[in-house]
Amino acid sequence: MDIIMNLIDFILHVDKHLEVFVQTYGAWVYALLFLIIFVETGVVVMPFLPGDSLLFVVGAMCGVGLMSYPLTVSLLLAAAIMGNQSNYMIGRYFGPKVFGWEDSRWFNKKAFDQAHAFYEKYGGITIVAARFMPFLRTFAPFVAGVAQMTRSKFTFYDVLGGTLWVVGIVTVGYFFGNLPWVKLHLDKIIWAMILVPGLFVLAGAWRARNKPA
Repeated sequence: MDIIMNLIDFILHVDKHLEVFVQTYGAWVYALLFLIIFVETGVVVMPFLPGDSLLFVVGAMCGVGLMSYPLTVSLLLAAAIMGNQSNYMIGRYFGPKVFGWEDSRWFNKKAFDQAHAFYEKYGGITIVAARFMPFLRTFAPFVAGVAQMTRSKFTFYDVLGGTLWVVGIVTVGYFFGNLPWVKLHLDKIIWAMILVPGLFVLAGAWRARNKPA
């Protein structure tokens, strides 16, 4: 329980924690941020790390000169792209082994073919959109790997989505993160960045489930 409470505290007060870390360890903050973004996007069992809010707060810190904007964007973009590539390869390598293909009762050839066809047709927009959705951004590249989405196609949308996500949110934080109103309501903004995309995902899942066959 203590671990969960500490994680929630870190997510909701990531600005204060990062500022203390910068003051204490200096440039090591870049390594910490690279690790967080890489793990969130690259390890399928770690979907709860604060990606969006972290990028926003880091942008705000760059805006007041605590961190370098070009270096931060470059490192975190590399982490986001490499993380997705890692997650994709995990899915592509372990997916067939987990399901055991045709020899396993867990494997549904028709479902696999449908997933593969979906990712070949709509996988691009899925990979890009999932970047902005907590939890989904961790699972989308893994599922793309399991569904055997073409590597070249996945890489193109991985880079595109990663660029829009990292550069976009860090830049918004850079220009708006230090406004008095934003700083006063930062905890509410962080909650909104977590909950609003999640509500869209739940609404989409509900509509898909209740759509007439």
